[in-house]
Amino acid sequence: MSRTGRALTLGCMLLWAPLALADNSLLVPATGRCSLDTQDAYLKEAISLCQEAAAKGDANALYELGAFYYQGTRTTQSFAQALYYFEQASLKGHAKAQLRLGEMYFKGQGVTANALQAYIVLKMSAINGEESALDSADRVEETLLKEELTLAKQVLGQIFRGFMHNVQAQGPYL
Repeated sequence: MSRTGRALTLGCMLLWAPLALADNSLLVPATGRCSLDTQDAYLKEAISLCQEAAAKGDANALYELGAFYYQGTRTTQSFAQALYYFEQASLKGHAKAQLRLGEMYFKGQGVTANALQAYIVLKMSAINGEESALDSADRVEETLLKEELTLAKQVLGQIFRGFMHNVQAQGPYL
């Protein structure tokens, strides 16, 4: 079932405490200066530039490196490295990284399969604007027990309440 245009309600909010607490924001734009979509002659330099940007916390660079190692078309595929970079980008609110991370948790790629964790990460991705994460979360939800789904919604609710508390503490934005 496609969710195009369907609004996500605040009742099924976010994820995993470390992800939501990072930078005190759930909605962090992912801007970047890194691209590994380059000719082979420039790939080594592009990787180096992306690694520099990633080391400085650039969410897009972290995502690009994660995708590079996940795909493994121009290097040796490494789910462990992809997982690391996707986790780091996810902590910064990068929605596509959260989508990939959620899929990796669900499939057990580079990590022990964990449908509950996958569901939470995918919901976070959707909150951060990755609409296709809604469909992925639905597929994962079908595999969860009722108790697991209840727990996931409680975790997401707690994280969102913490986020809202932080927003309110920062005062009005003018």
